[in-house]
Amino acid sequence: MRVLTVDDSVVVRRIVTDVLASDPAIEVVGTAANGRIALEKIAQLKPDAVTLDIEMPVMDGLETVKEIRKVDRKLPVIMFSTLTERGATATLEALSSGASDYVTKPANVGSVQESMESVRQQLIPKIKALVPGHGAPAAPALARPAAAEPARAATPVTTRERTGALKAPRALVVGSSTGGPEALSAVLAKLPANLGVPVLVTQHMPPVFTRLYAQRLDKVSALRVVEAADGDVVVPGTVYVAPGDFHMEVVRRGPQTVIKLNQGPAENFCRPAVDVMIRSAVATYGGELLAVILTGMGSDGKLGCKAVAAAGGQVLAQDEATSVVWGMPGAVTREGIADEVLPLGSIADAVQRRLGPAGRVAPAAAPRTTAPAPAVRSTPFGTTPRSTGSAGSSGSSSSPSARPSTFRPAAPAARPPQGRW
Repeated sequence: MRVLTVDDSVVVRRIVTDVLASDPAIEVVGTAANGRIALEKIAQLKPDAVTLDIEMPVMDGLETVKEIRKVDRKLPVIMFSTLTERGATATLEALSSGASDYVTKPANVGSVQESMESVRQQLIPKIKALVPGHGAPAAPALARPAAAEPARAATPVTTRERTGALKAPRALVVGSSTGGPEALSAVLAKLPANLGVPVLVTQHMPPVFTRLYAQRLDKVSALRVVEAADGDVVVPGTVYVAPGDFHMEVVRRGPQTVIKLNQGPAENFCRPAVDVMIRSAVATYGGELLAVILTGMGSDGKLGCKAVAAAGGQVLAQDEATSVVWGMPGAVTREGIADEVLPLGSIADAVQRRLGPAGRVAPAAAPRTTAPAPAVRSTPFGTTPRSTGSAGSSGSSSSPSARPSTFRPAAPAARPPQGRW
């Protein structure tokens, strides 16, 4: 597969080029220092994929994505982002403008070799998954999800045969990865404000990104959307997004169901992991559960959905034709545990239909009961400022309450000087 690398930094271009060239399946056909040059080289070289920096002179990455999508809706475009609020904001905007996926630039690394290994682990699997014929099947990347267009899955699927009455779900759990930010946005935008169940979401994202992503979802959804905090009381009509670098579980605490966060080992190479969330939901709600697996690389969510099916719960999977990468929903489908395999535009309607009365009527949401957040929160990536406003309000720039002190790792040791990304 042929890749074009775009970045204004000579160092980054060299690192990315060397990493990609080390894989025999990938050929770097060219590089560019800004978006304007990139557009010319895309027309000349016809690459199979493009890696694209966000902050560049002349034409930045966001503008470049928009220009690419005016002429090519299928070309996989992977953004390079930083683990900062500014980088996360720009990346989420790029995804909504048609970027296929993103990788984060290495932070706090002490050598070029460590930087290269970080890029290798993130970038090569995504390129292979996004380029058809070289990994998981990929659908066209769209500037906006074609939510209203029904589509057939390219691969024949077999859905689960049921006998007996279905249990009414008391919670909705959703898992997604590559292509998930826009897919999830399309689904939540069609769900009513009076949804009678809580919604638990795990989207594979790093810290900072999940907080800003929850705020973006809160603006497009009639539901209240928050980045989950440890100890949050789970109530109907609220969407809880697992925070980056934390597994999210739900547990019973007296008469209430609450959020529990932990930094246990990664599962399926992910933290947060969809399987962790769904397992806890099965333990809490039994078969009174509806699970939805959207577009994404890998198979995270398959084992959790097997537990949902075994308990008598219901499972929906996004179809191949509308998935950016049909890895996660494909794994569920091939396991034969999906009740329905649907195009993206049909999933919200199916959710409301399967929730029954709970899909239309919700009691008043209870207030959050967590303690006030401190000024900063420690993470493995440094400290993140937090505002003291109320979390989850539409358009708010505030963030949810702090993680418990037991989850705060010690400050990292000082590292030697390093090169600039």
